[in-house]
Amino acid sequence: MRIIIITGMSGSGKSTAVRALEDEGYYCIDNLPVRLFKPFVDLIGKSGETFKGIVLVADIRGREFFKGYENAFHKITGAGHTVEIFFFDALDEILVRRFSETRRRHPVDDQCTITEGIRIERDRLSVLRQMATRIIDTSEFTVHQLKEFTLRIIRGEENENQLVVEVQSFGFKYGVPLESGIVMDVRFLPNPFFVPELKEGSGLDDAVRDYVLDNVVSAQFLDYFFPLLDMLLPAHRQEGKSYLTISIGCTGGRHRSVAIAEATGLHLQETWPSVRITHRDIDKGLK
Repeated sequence: MRIIIITGMSGSGKSTAVRALEDEGYYCIDNLPVRLFKPFVDLIGKSGETFKGIVLVADIRGREFFKGYENAFHKITGAGHTVEIFFFDALDEILVRRFSETRRRHPVDDQCTITEGIRIERDRLSVLRQMATRIIDTSEFTVHQLKEFTLRIIRGEENENQLVVEVQSFGFKYGVPLESGIVMDVRFLPNPFFVPELKEGSGLDDAVRDYVLDNVVSAQFLDYFFPLLDMLLPAHRQEGKSYLTISIGCTGGRHRSVAIAEATGLHLQETWPSVRITHRDIDKGLK
């Protein structure tokens, strides 16, 4: 039976990966005491239930885990099962930002700062990180990208010559998306916000889209922008990049950027099989 150990830094996306694996048909259990690893695997094997495998999540929260994980892994492999250790990680500044956004305390110690907690956790997990069969850096992943990447690993597709592209619109007044690989500012295009009959609409509406796209400036821009992307995307793929986020921004993220993102996504979908179009700030643009 395939046994996957999910471990790594707090805030690195382990929960997101586990939810993806549950949907894929794996039996997942979080924070199981290490002494129960082998008995649990045996129990599932004898249950008669059909699963693609078992996912055990073990990290800094389980203090006991660090006292016997190597022995537990050896017992499982000794019984003929395959054990894979997926270590999830991210840059320290990314982890700090994620903790700050969720207002969570670091699980190492309620009294320490987030930065200090990350340092302590990284030190305690160092040996386990060295043992990992796969290290997954989630620093540049969105939630959706991490789910897709996890499933590609599980299915054995991560080495295929694919590039997953996310084209997203955003408003500069709400900040540039941190996961951006390419950022394009389209605030120079005609703005429907100042047209009374178009102001309440969005770039998904026909009238707004036509206003944004059907003019000389937009046509000239797209004549340069699309060929540029046609050159850049293969170059990113050749460098081994699996995901690329193209962020297109206007002032509020409701009109111009949405229309251009939709047009860009449709253009890229003609060549690239995995293109996703999202609009981060479309509901904020009138506030």
